[in-house]
Amino acid sequence: MTLSKLVSGAALASLIAVAAHAHSGATGVVKERMDGMGVMKDSMKVLAPMMQGKTAYDAAAVRREAKKIGTHAGDVLTALFPKGSNGHPSEAKAEIWTDWEGFVDLAERLQTYSDGLASAAENGLMMSKAQGTGMMSNSTMMGSSHMGSGSMMGGGMVAGGAMMGGSPGAEALSQMPADGVFMMLSQTCSACHTRFREE
Repeated sequence: MTLSKLVSGAALASLIAVAAHAHSGATGVVKERMDGMGVMKDSMKVLAPMMQGKTAYDAAAVRREAKKIGTHAGDVLTALFPKGSNGHPSEAKAEIWTDWEGFVDLAERLQTYSDGLASAAENGLMMSKAQGTGMMSNSTMMGSSHMGSGSMMGGGMVAGGAMMGGSPGAEALSQMPADGVFMMLSQTCSACHTRFREE
């Protein structure tokens, strides 16, 4: 399955839908995290068409949008989910607090992949690389074509041979094509939404 079909599937729809819900009544930390999700959604709307080859690839824009996502990931993200901050208008499932370790892991992966995308921005798209240059093919990079399953987490992703807890490390990510790192980023978002966000 091609990157274009994958990115235009469930993961992107989930990302775009995250801020589509009205923020009516949201205050305090709930509003803060909804606003942060809105920033990430806007960045994904800029990045996805570039990764699909629908708009011109712009390394500076990729780096800028990846950094925006990174500012709302990791510890910054988890700090916006204190216990008891679910319930309307929040879309957070109680599972965030019953599986805090899983939530933290996904928030950290989001940080890793957004940082990785920023550092891989100059690498361009895999689709534009000449075939047989040693870059990973779609089939080896994707591991699984099922979006939102979290199958990328700990999957057979290899880049430069460096793995870190089942995920490529910063050095490996920096050597990958930008669309490969973007796929990992979008699947992380999708996995988090599937497990931890009310539809």
